[in-house]
Amino acid sequence: MTIEISTEQVTHAHKSKPFIEAEGLRIAFGATPALDGIDLTIAEGEFFSILGPSGCGKSTFLLLTAGLLHPTGGKISVEGKPVRGAYTNAGITFQNHNLLEWRTVLDNVLLPLEIRHIKNDRFVTRAHELLAMTGLDEFENHYPHQLSGGMRQRVAICRALVCDLPLLLMDEPFGALDALTREEHQLLLQDIWLHERKTVLFITHDIREAILLSDRVAIMSPRPGRILDLLTIDLPRPRSQDVSESPEFIEYSRRIRSQLFAKPLSSKMAASKMTGKTK
Repeated sequence: MTIEISTEQVTHAHKSKPFIEAEGLRIAFGATPALDGIDLTIAEGEFFSILGPSGCGKSTFLLLTAGLLHPTGGKISVEGKPVRGAYTNAGITFQNHNLLEWRTVLDNVLLPLEIRHIKNDRFVTRAHELLAMTGLDEFENHYPHQLSGGMRQRVAICRALVCDLPLLLMDEPFGALDALTREEHQLLLQDIWLHERKTVLFITHDIREAILLSDRVAIMSPRPGRILDLLTIDLPRPRSQDVSESPEFIEYSRRIRSQLFAKPLSSKMAASKMTGKTK
């Protein structure tokens, strides 16, 4: 199935009201701080990625947004309302597809409808359309063990989208895929987002993936996670994999790497630099 993308979607950045807002957000696990003073606004309909080293709190921020963790300090709101419990107006995908092995592809996609007690033919039709959109319409009656890893991940994305909720939370959904399959799924996700225009919070440790997919990228420091930089990706859509060879893409990558791999000065070196004394 070909996904239709309008010229307006391709040529104009999506600007809208705030959808996710974090102010002074902090969380610690026991005596270990995970996030420290996160101030962030994500717009409605934006594809927003958080990029950072392992253990910096990227996934923790996603779980705070979903209301599955509670902050130690500060606040986070979604759709203008403080998150004080599980936020149920979102679809979510993880690195593991988490499909139920005893259910068919179609039944896995329909599972959120059962959980929410939704009985509406419109959503069943949407399930079929999503599977066709992702090239899985011929596999509706197959079981997860009969699919490749990439196909299982596509089923998981369809499952997250089937209820047509405004927010899509994605925690390194392509992290377990091989390089070629990963690139294919990145472009598929971009096409789905251009068609659906959900607000997407995307967690990744892949610099190239973040630039390719995002409207903006938040670059995080090692634990405790703080935002080092917010980078607007001003590249036309739809983006092909070839865009990674453009000077603009290379410059975005250079800027991100300079933030991620900058070595902090030791206290002794910092003191020497401040006093002008060097060896």
